[in-house]
Amino acid sequence: MKVSVLAFDLSDNATGRADLLARLLAPRYGVEVVGPQFGSELWRPVQGGAIVHRAVRAGKYPGFAARVPELLELADGDVILASKPRPTSYGLGLLARARRRRPLVLDIDDWELGFFYRSGAWGRVGRALDLADPNGLTWTWFMERLVPRAQALTVASRFLQARFGGLLLPHVRDTEAWDPARYDAGFARTELGVGSQRVVMFLGTPRGHKGVDDLVEAVGRLQPGVVAALVGADPASAAVRRWTALPHVRVVPEIPFGDVPRYLAAADVVAVPQRATSDTVGQVPAKIFDAMAMARPIVSTAVSMIPEILDGCGRVVAPGDVRALAVAIRELLDDPSNAAALGAAARRRCAERYSFATARAALFPLIERLTGSVT
Repeated sequence: MKVSVLAFDLSDNATGRADLLARLLAPRYGVEVVGPQFGSELWRPVQGGAIVHRAVRAGKYPGFAARVPELLELADGDVILASKPRPTSYGLGLLARARRRRPLVLDIDDWELGFFYRSGAWGRVGRALDLADPNGLTWTWFMERLVPRAQALTVASRFLQARFGGLLLPHVRDTEAWDPARYDAGFARTELGVGSQRVVMFLGTPRGHKGVDDLVEAVGRLQPGVVAALVGADPASAAVRRWTALPHVRVVPEIPFGDVPRYLAAADVVAVPQRATSDTVGQVPAKIFDAMAMARPIVSTAVSMIPEILDGCGRVVAPGDVRALAVAIRELLDDPSNAAALGAAARRRCAERYSFATARAALFPLIERLTGSVT
């Protein structure tokens, strides 16, 4: 049996969730990640991975409409799993279901409208009028209205579960493969050029709602001897150029997903400084689970489910409070034994609640129930 996982843009970092779903399903089912690619290349962290990604180059309307038949040809699985209620994933999934009479599962890992609502009333009006964007505000709003049409629903946070219902399926990690004992810090420390300095690491695409400005400022207060390592940043972006001009910042471009534990091994502390915005209210950053799997001490903020996830196994401060962020990082750097204990507790929590095994125990029965009902 085959599952087609639909991603809304295979050049975007949202491909990470689609790829995760495919890796969860791969031991039992044939699986491919398919969808449009609006950028110049497949999202780099999944390039060369074990999962097959099949993309159709696409752009805005009206040209996008000509790509729809080709995209529907790719969605040929016995089950269709759409990642995000976006027109170019879930919308295509609805069309593919009507065409092939296959069960359709919708996975929601972010409140997509929240990304639009941060721009204020006039910004929303402008975005709503941009009908040429296949994933624009108007079309995404319409997709949210159609969420109940999926035969099954999985969600990544309690906020999303309260809003949409469905099975709670947080981001998870393969805690068996990601064993910190297998990784040495030397590789990443050499790549970062940090010498004997201590490393506070941020992983992922550094967008405004992720609080990287707060982290850079907080680490700047801890000088000397402490650096902020931003792994997965685009060196060409204006913000990254501004950060790299600072002596306490190191930047590494996007890396293959398989290299993430090699870099995490070098982190004395992992920081996930989410801000409290409409972008983050339903979001749980996947990089928290990377750090947990690798037994890294974590400092994060009281946003969405983060306090629940890190209860007793990480430090949580108020979002946007740079001073509190700096104090929490300093306390962990100054007390390595406590930091190690928190990291070990985080790994145990990840193995118990946020592992591939726990996710598959929920996801496999859902797929089997749907396929058992297909006539």
